[in-house]
Amino acid sequence: MDRRHFISHLGRVTVASGVVSAAMSKAAEEQASPSATLPTISLGPHRISRLVVGSNPLNGYSYLGPHVDRHMKEYFTVDQAVEFLLACERAGINTHQFSYSAAGNAPEILGKVRDRGSKMKFYCLGRNPDEVQAAVTAARPFALVHHGGVTDRRFADGQSDKVHDFVKAVHDAGLLAGVSAHNPDCIQKIADDGWEVDFFMTCFHFLTRKYFHKPDEPASEPETLHVGSYSFHRGDPEIMTRVVRQVEQPCLGFKILGGGRKCASQAMVRDAFRFAFENIKPTDGVIVGMFPWFFDEINANAQYTREFGKLG
Repeated sequence: MDRRHFISHLGRVTVASGVVSAAMSKAAEEQASPSATLPTISLGPHRISRLVVGSNPLNGYSYLGPHVDRHMKEYFTVDQAVEFLLACERAGINTHQFSYSAAGNAPEILGKVRDRGSKMKFYCLGRNPDEVQAAVTAARPFALVHHGGVTDRRFADGQSDKVHDFVKAVHDAGLLAGVSAHNPDCIQKIADDGWEVDFFMTCFHFLTRKYFHKPDEPASEPETLHVGSYSFHRGDPEIMTRVVRQVEQPCLGFKILGGGRKCASQAMVRDAFRFAFENIKPTDGVIVGMFPWFFDEINANAQYTREFGKLG
């Protein structure tokens, strides 16, 4: 098949896929139980599902390379993102974590979701105190969390006070304040120093090792090719969850699927959910990004949460 015919064929397949996807979405909406529930935990006065839907796929961050990034970003138009979040709510997921600075269309998406009658709760990532009021006005989140990569960089550069200033600014705005990190030592340090943090976001993989590497020390990176600029170490989840169990505050674990690296089969995905819930506290939850293009990841992940995340 020459290039012209291939592109024409691809266009027909894409349109057909969109029709099938819309039909499947409608069927799922009709079949979904309006009373679908998930186990919940408390963040301050808020009861949130132990499964929170993340925003990386909506923003085009796959951790699987630029082709998948682009596919995600093209798939998640504003309208498709709205339908996606409403489908998550029907499956019992009542909370969405978004990034105010990363996605300029987040307020529009959230506004349309609310206009559809959704009761979903929203909280977002931020970086600087001067972002706080703008995020509150535009998106009305119930909490703001200091961005994980920025947390790690600032701790590595001896600027942890900037992270603390963000936490104080969020509290001054009347919202819950959280801190995200990929380095478990950052979480432990904040807890040990008694910061007034309401909850943590804790990455199961230490993706920012390079920030903490000293030039006179041998590199700890494995001799392997990376997908993008990140390496996912097999033993990292055990290290982070050990810290999670020690800190008092609720923690929301993310990258529990290794940025897609634990998704080769549903048995592998199910086992990752099992590990996560067996190794965090009963007061903790998980954040999972989803891309339901080929498979109903929403209801599958909700079911794994019911299976392994039930309390009591």
